[in-house]
Amino acid sequence: MDLKNGSVVTEFILQGFSAGWGLQIVFFVTFSLIYGATVLGNALIMVTVTCSPTLHSPMYFLLGNLSFLDMCLSTVTTPKMIRDLLTEHKTISVWGCMAQMFFMHLFGGAEMTLLVAMAFDRYVAVCKPLHYRKIMNHRLLNGFVILSWTIGFTHTMSQMVLTVNLPFCGPRVIDSIFCDLPLVIKLACVETYTLELFVIADSGLLSLMCFLLLLVSYTVILATVQRRSSGGLSKALSTLSAHITVVSLFFGPCIFIYAWPFKSFARNKVLAVFYTVITPLLNPIIYTLRNQKMQEAMKKLRFQNVSST
Repeated sequence: MDLKNGSVVTEFILQGFSAGWGLQIVFFVTFSLIYGATVLGNALIMVTVTCSPTLHSPMYFLLGNLSFLDMCLSTVTTPKMIRDLLTEHKTISVWGCMAQMFFMHLFGGAEMTLLVAMAFDRYVAVCKPLHYRKIMNHRLLNGFVILSWTIGFTHTMSQMVLTVNLPFCGPRVIDSIFCDLPLVIKLACVETYTLELFVIADSGLLSLMCFLLLLVSYTVILATVQRRSSGGLSKALSTLSAHITVVSLFFGPCIFIYAWPFKSFARNKVLAVFYTVITPLLNPIIYTLRNQKMQEAMKKLRFQNVSST
């Protein structure tokens, strides 16, 4: 197509998974179950944290917000991906594509910032336990949540304001299961080298900086615990292992996707699935199965509901 002839793209084609019909059905059932478990699990965490007095602490307040972001992040792409598994023509409008990218980076940027806040919470709890309640007060916690949403909004707007006006007049096939900023930018009819560098500097730098901050904070925590008590190191590792697991699985795909030069960018759909489908499910699994306090609070709420009926 030629932009000079006035032929413009109004929708994109998502290539999705290159698999037979039988395998597509397997993917449909699997991802539907995973998405259902993600929504149910994260909603259960939010309800438990809100309704259980024993969980009215800074860590669980941040955890409830993390669950909300995980549920939103998964909802941006997964329902569309599941529906496309049963359709032959996997299309999405240009504006639908823009909306998908906007909300992906909004929730993703907010979640990265919130994970840093959760790491700070653990640092204060381990390194300054006597001042924990004083430092992690309601004002600071609300500030963390507002800051995470502000950074997420600024992060996504800084990229989308430059992407939304790009002309698309030629290729319209996106080799992925959803609209992803690096792949959509490459379909534009104009030179996008500067914008590609900006995306690497913006998304890639945000991912890398947050990840490095988290690594530094966890290293400081472990070093502090080891210095105070050699026996406490194993306990600290057990406590932080859930956080480290979530952080590694969340930031790994992000850094690979967005901090990589576009010219050598090899799209991996497995990473796309992991980032948007699998990772949001890991939060309720890790924080409930490994957290005795959360399990006890859920049992109490269930018992109260049964008793009231």
